[in-house]
Amino acid sequence: MTRLTEVRIETLAREALTRHGASKRQAEALAAGIAAAERDGLKSHGLMYLPTYCEHLTCGKVLGLAEPRLTQPAPAVVAVDAGNGFAHAAIAVGLPPLIEAARSQGVAALAIRNSYNCGALGYHTERIAQAGLVGLGFTNAPASIAPWGGRKAAVGTNPWSLAVPDGQGGARFVIDQSASVVAKSEVIKRARAGEPIAAGWAFDASGETTTDAGEALKGTMAPAGGYKGVGSALLVEIFAACLTGANPGLVASPFSGTAGGPPGTGQFFLAVSPDATSGGAFAGNLETVAGAFIGEARLPGTRRFGARESNAQGIEVAAETLATLEKLAGIAA
Repeated sequence: MTRLTEVRIETLAREALTRHGASKRQAEALAAGIAAAERDGLKSHGLMYLPTYCEHLTCGKVLGLAEPRLTQPAPAVVAVDAGNGFAHAAIAVGLPPLIEAARSQGVAALAIRNSYNCGALGYHTERIAQAGLVGLGFTNAPASIAPWGGRKAAVGTNPWSLAVPDGQGGARFVIDQSASVVAKSEVIKRARAGEPIAAGWAFDASGETTTDAGEALKGTMAPAGGYKGVGSALLVEIFAACLTGANPGLVASPFSGTAGGPPGTGQFFLAVSPDATSGGAFAGNLETVAGAFIGEARLPGTRRFGARESNAQGIEVAAETLATLEKLAGIAA
């Protein structure tokens, strides 16, 4: 293991992405998200995916020179067409006007269309919370969850995230969860390593539970909470695809592999000003709610905040991962 600073990881990731065809805007936004994921212990959203990102830039699944186009169709609505670039760049363009609109209007929405995977959704909603606003985010994905009782995928793993401000420029807590029992990236990671998955994570092509990661990728992901997970995925699909004008999961090409062209998925964010809606009661009520999570009962996001603190002096990166990173960035061994 080697310890790298968050800045060093971000720099190497940015160089790798630029070298494979990403513009400065695209590379900077995604590299910052990758480094933050590593800092927060979210390895499945960090450097693990960098080779795929570079491959997708090269094959055209992501348009590295895309310029996000921002419009504001209503006082409280911001829209960004990502142009089939990385979602990170489009979100970075849309968040400042979203925050400004929420502060002036009380509630505001940001709709992103024609984008690629946004990584850890909580990374984006936390930035809304840091502005003193409650942030709610949705992102859809290529179909991988079947309707309850069915075998054919209809909706994606479709994460949603809630970030709540702490009144001091940070987040009191962050929820970031998918509609599936586990993120699909965890299955992909184990398939690449030739490792089994836990029972109950996924079904094979015949609809039977499997522990074979390869067979799981041919089938569907298991929804969290049974039929309730399907409902959660459908909720996200309405916000992130239908309300944004992005591709539904049934139409979107896979995030993995090189086939199918840009996925054209979407993200939707809501920012709410607590002062505008609570009559001054937000902070007190929040502490009443959060106060129940004491001792062994942890608030969502506690693990990522703990990892962030632990990694302040350096982030552990496996030697193999570092070698791949340096190779992608064009650094000779």
